[in-house]
Amino acid sequence: MIIGRIGGVDGVALEAEKWIHVLRRMGHEVYILSGQYQERPMNHDFETLVPEMSFFSPESFWSQKKAFFHPDTNLDELKAHIFLYSNIIANKIKTWVKDNKLQLLISENASSLPSHLEMGFGIRKAAQQLDIPIITHDHDFAWERGDRYLSPHEDINRFIAENFPLRLPNSYHAVINTNARKTLLEKYGRDAVVVPNVMDFDQPFGEITEKNKNLRENLGFDKNDILLFQITRIVSRKAIEVAIQLVHRLEDPCLKLIITGSQADDEGNKYYQKLVDLIHDLKLGSQVRFASDNFHNRGLRGQNGEVNYSLSDAYAHARACTYFSTYEGFGNAFVEAVLARTPIFVNNYKPVFWPDIGSKGFKIVMLEDNQLTDEKVREMAEIIYKDDLNREIGEYNYQLGKKYFSYDVLEEKLHELILRTGLT
Repeated sequence: MIIGRIGGVDGVALEAEKWIHVLRRMGHEVYILSGQYQERPMNHDFETLVPEMSFFSPESFWSQKKAFFHPDTNLDELKAHIFLYSNIIANKIKTWVKDNKLQLLISENASSLPSHLEMGFGIRKAAQQLDIPIITHDHDFAWERGDRYLSPHEDINRFIAENFPLRLPNSYHAVINTNARKTLLEKYGRDAVVVPNVMDFDQPFGEITEKNKNLRENLGFDKNDILLFQITRIVSRKAIEVAIQLVHRLEDPCLKLIITGSQADDEGNKYYQKLVDLIHDLKLGSQVRFASDNFHNRGLRGQNGEVNYSLSDAYAHARACTYFSTYEGFGNAFVEAVLARTPIFVNNYKPVFWPDIGSKGFKIVMLEDNQLTDEKVREMAEIIYKDDLNREIGEYNYQLGKKYFSYDVLEEKLHELILRTGLT
């Protein structure tokens, strides 16, 4: 597996960890080549560091800046830089493959999104020269990111069009939604296997534990407070303002909205400030809490005994979750809520939610274009305030999630992908 960074809370890295777990469960030896091992120790028997592959390396940072943000450089210098470091990366990949006698490569988003030009091009060069198949796990594409990967240099735009996504005779695509599969087929005549993001339904998640049982008290809430959670980053496409409007519409001072994401994710803090202004205007200061300082992806306990809760702990105390995103590549927060047996309120984010998730039959309250109608507010209120209905929906969705988004499903999809490569 080749990946820019692994560990931490990055969505690509989280899904890569799940692939690694299931591939090993299937009996495969999995080796990892990465530019960064974040919040995890390296196992040097199976893991190799290539600093040039880090998104934060001087090599990648410089070319991203000169290709997209500050193109005040000689284009020949930029192209020479990309070719030089892609060759360095390609040679390290080839050495790694030969040293470990690898039979199959997996490129984790590095061959679909041009967020590291040298790594993507280096993978292409190595894959062309090595006589083994490569699966590209394509989470995002340049055309899904607006103008982010549009360069003032036309030569760079042509370079991206030729190399991202990777399209070689020995390459095979895995995508995370059906729209991506359709687009690849229409644009390039390339078929793909849709591999949904999954969760481990065999492990406890979102359950009350000895560690988290006092969460509401430790966060300053009363025993009668009803906790809604927004367990996402704070970025504008998450449409957190709709969740705030919902709290306003329900007119219950005991109803609290806890936002676990950090304002650090919001570049320039413009969206965060918009949310703060809305909370102020609606006089909801006592009902909406920004709580990123209290939550960590894995959950930690400090040296002085203070608890830093995990997202699993948040779900354990959530009466329901809000997820009114306007766009997602898939929807990890949805599957997490299902795994935690927590009802969830969503927006029908197009073109992914209904075809890939909503149509499976989950019991949810779904908005269209984030229109918070009286009828939808009433439906959400019923789920929030009726204990039996809340538990029934949580259990029903859990069983459905296990059917469609479990590690067993991932194993079936990986088996299908490997068969496509001609390996057994």
